[in-house]
Amino acid sequence: MYELLDRIDSPADLRTLDEGQLGQLCSEIREYMIEVCSRNPGHLASSLGCVELIVGAHYVFDTPDDKIVFDVGHQAYAHKILTGRREAFRTQRTAQGISGFPRIQESPFDAFGAGHSSTSISAALGIAEAFRQQDIHRKVIALIGDGALTGGLAFEGLNNAGDQDADLLVIINDNNQSIDKNIGGLHKHLLNLTTSNNYNRLKDKVWEKLGDRGLRAFLQRWVRSFKSWIVKKSGGDLFESLGFRYFGPVDGNDIRQVVATLRRLKGMTGPRILHCITTKGKGYVPAEKDPVVWHAPGRFDPSTGERIISSRKADRYQDVFGEVLCELAACDPRIVGVTPAMASGCGMNRLQERMPDRFYDVGIEEEHAVTFSAGLAAGGMLPFCNIYSAFSQRAYDQIIHDVALQDLPVVLCFDRAGLVGEDGATHHGAFDITAYRPIPGAVISAPADEAELRNLMHTAARKARGPFIIRYPRGMGEGIDWKNSPVTIYNIGEAEEVVPGSRIAVICSGPFVGKAKQAAAAFQEGEVGVYNFRFIKPLDTEMLDKIVSQCRSIITVEDGALKGGLYGAVCEYIASKGTATNVQGIGLPDSFVPQGKQDDQRSACGLTTEGIRKAIESMTGK
Repeated sequence: MYELLDRIDSPADLRTLDEGQLGQLCSEIREYMIEVCSRNPGHLASSLGCVELIVGAHYVFDTPDDKIVFDVGHQAYAHKILTGRREAFRTQRTAQGISGFPRIQESPFDAFGAGHSSTSISAALGIAEAFRQQDIHRKVIALIGDGALTGGLAFEGLNNAGDQDADLLVIINDNNQSIDKNIGGLHKHLLNLTTSNNYNRLKDKVWEKLGDRGLRAFLQRWVRSFKSWIVKKSGGDLFESLGFRYFGPVDGNDIRQVVATLRRLKGMTGPRILHCITTKGKGYVPAEKDPVVWHAPGRFDPSTGERIISSRKADRYQDVFGEVLCELAACDPRIVGVTPAMASGCGMNRLQERMPDRFYDVGIEEEHAVTFSAGLAAGGMLPFCNIYSAFSQRAYDQIIHDVALQDLPVVLCFDRAGLVGEDGATHHGAFDITAYRPIPGAVISAPADEAELRNLMHTAARKARGPFIIRYPRGMGEGIDWKNSPVTIYNIGEAEEVVPGSRIAVICSGPFVGKAKQAAAAFQEGEVGVYNFRFIKPLDTEMLDKIVSQCRSIITVEDGALKGGLYGAVCEYIASKGTATNVQGIGLPDSFVPQGKQDDQRSACGLTTEGIRKAIESMTGK
């Protein structure tokens, strides 16, 4: 079906092609990506824009001996297709298939895992230094893009790499022109000149012949000053100041220019940056017109670009969050929204549209988002800072040092808590409860449904005195008519007895209260009690004392790591009282849960009505 692509099972096959065939190959890769992702959804627009950079890198460099480190991982689909996973790509992001991100365990061509962002330069620098220490002469490339350069870790890596004079090539996939545009013919001439092998050999010989160190230093300063004046016009002054030689911008979707430039840069050593301008969604008109929607569009008709939207039986938690935030902001001028580049994903785009002056998208900068929110709180505002649960791990110190230690009211809304589905282990919100439960003064809450999410947000707006965490899952709610439900302000740390029981207590956190009620209904009335511990911290010890006094066994249910989570909290308290109570937990195991459908992941972990029922059966012996 694909004239060239079907012949390529590795980059070695790619390198047998004539350079003139690469344009056709890029087109075939795009066509194949669109075909596969229309049926098996993934991150499409970013990978469409990065095809030429990946084809060019594998064509010029000797991978897998030379290493390409990706950042962010969802731009790497062409890489997977070219590195022996062409047919396996049809299974990407499925339970038995390949990952949607580079993964060391999956292929020798995946030099470093890349589920999160801004890691490539630090990791690539480490690999380059490991090669230097072992006298291994291989090239290392960091391909960073899709907003990842805004992350602080990227600049830490740049700072260290420039200072160490590392042999590292950083390719910037600039798909939104966040750095200044090409300045025209003079710039192209300088690009060709400064990447020329002859030019660089001549320059090196001149430096060697200059015996007078003072004269050499003077000429170096003059060259740098002149080049800096030119490079500044194209956005490279910052990189030059960090110790990198800057080249570009080049047209990152022009395969001939990409290959020619990479060939020149391959022969150089030291820290260098190639700045490439690309079009997100390149080659597919709907994705080019709306790259935000087509970042991860779901299933669609490839011929028409019509997205196939499944009918919803309930509102998504992110949509409830977005609406309630606007509701609160309309009543309280102190309330503002902060997000690290997840406005549409978390629902905060509603606030952006309706009250743009109360909305802050700080880029992929989770640490900054939290400390910025702390500053807002110190100045008298009430920030709602929304971060995906897995990404909040990057801001752990800021939550402790800048929010909790100073008793600053910051509402931390952790979207995608628990199991997230196809993105897999890098994106599961598995560890937030365990991580944040030891923090003094922190409140950790989890709504059972959409109405409780609204109530917890209203409670936080009224009562937050330090970090007030609200964690909730990815996807659809429980189908509650939350818009017409009365708002309830909770007493912080107070649990609710949903179903009384005298033998076994099922203590739930998050969207499992309804499932526990259904499971309990299969047993004799009054035998199994169900309790909604919507506050994991502070724990309702009075309710727990009551449960222990009347029930012989307890089952905890949570969408998080069992170790240190709700299960850990209940066990710790019971142990401190010296009570002999049997406690079993249902939650995430002490292992990384692989990608797959969210419902299948929950079923495997026992987080279903049937899973809870079986756990009760094992305790009752029925």
